[in-house]
Amino acid sequence: MISRVFSTLPNRASKSATAAYFTYKSWLQNGWRGCHSNQASVTMSDISVHILPALSDNYMYLIICNQTKEAAIVDPVKPDTVIEAVNKEGVNLKSVLTTHHHWDHAGGNEQLLSLFGKPLTVYGGDDRIGGLNKKVKHDDEFTIGNLKVKCIFTPCHTTGHICYYIQSPAGDQKMVFTGDTLFLGGCGRFFEGTADQMYSALIEKLSKLPDDTQVFCGHEYSLGNLKYGNHVEPDNQDILAKIEWSKTKRDANEPTVPSTIAEEKLINPFMRVNCESVQKFANAVGHPIETMTYIRRIKDNFK
Repeated sequence: MISRVFSTLPNRASKSATAAYFTYKSWLQNGWRGCHSNQASVTMSDISVHILPALSDNYMYLIICNQTKEAAIVDPVKPDTVIEAVNKEGVNLKSVLTTHHHWDHAGGNEQLLSLFGKPLTVYGGDDRIGGLNKKVKHDDEFTIGNLKVKCIFTPCHTTGHICYYIQSPAGDQKMVFTGDTLFLGGCGRFFEGTADQMYSALIEKLSKLPDDTQVFCGHEYSLGNLKYGNHVEPDNQDILAKIEWSKTKRDANEPTVPSTIAEEKLINPFMRVNCESVQKFANAVGHPIETMTYIRRIKDNFK
């Protein structure tokens, strides 16, 4: 409950109080380890993504166009970590891709602009985002070097949430950065929206992306989400297999991201609200929106 209150604190209290809360929460969870996961990388011929853990369970992502060495950073809540990664990789950071206004995603924008020393384009879909200088909407497009970026408007967790779909020049390498809309095995709370909106975001938009699209989400919530997925569909063997895989990754302090759109359709109850097995759990066969409403409400209090 406390974290739910603080997730919207920038609208009601000082940013310093919010920062202190998340720093304390991170220390409680990670102790002297400093971070919840090791850094990791996904490298393809045209695109590289450096996974940068932050706070108690957040992920930032440094996206690099391998051909031009131009880069963008997703949700840079820890600017020092971002700058260190940029210098280490020797890339030209030119843009910030902000998924939504919550402090643990957008709270580092202004500090990064101040520390970096070069102009940065800060993209986002919400005027509440710190440092925003390029507001985007659904289907807006821009580039990171030679990489193509398309904005997907997914309001629900917040009213201005944007996911970023990125493709290589040939379109054969694909990934989507989903913030707090789509997690591995789960979805974000409906803080500012409705089940209809989350249905639109997950089923009508994100699930229509190519199956091999890699999904990079905003938090390391995988084991908790999969435990709930198993509660909803105890006979789903794909969920059981993913739980074992995720346990191995977490035991090694490794991130469980990315997943893929195809995988989410198999293991994520919120991407499966059209499936009879999930609808039966919600006592709402034939009614996917009612199913979405029910399974989110149960998940909000699931331990």
